[in-house]
Amino acid sequence: MDLKISRYNNFFSLKGILNKSNLYVFLNEFENIFEKTNAITVSIEGIEWMDRHGVEVFAKLQNESILKGKTLSIVGFGYEKLYEHFRTSEMTPNNIEKSPNNVNPDEAAA
Repeated sequence: MDLKISRYNNFFSLKGILNKSNLYVFLNEFENIFEKTNAITVSIEGIEWMDRHGVEVFAKLQNESILKGKTLSIVGFGYEKLYEHFRTSEMTPNNIEKSPNNVNPDEAAA
């Protein structure tokens, strides 16, 4: 099954499978989303399965929301591995800025 994303204002509903082969659908929909709005809600109720790439893209979306001071809400009884990721991760702005995956522009210029 493909990934389908429907949107009503700042509420997004995902349905299907989120994996490496259809990640571009997610990335296209959420590209620069926090430049356009201060808060979004994403329902994962319709997600049947996602691979590690799907979990990672949600983590990156959360990182972006924290770094830009925006609000990301993930709702619905969706894929349990996604919830486990966020429960076990300490996602604070200080941890994100010091993460090896996120280069601080001031440090990169030095």
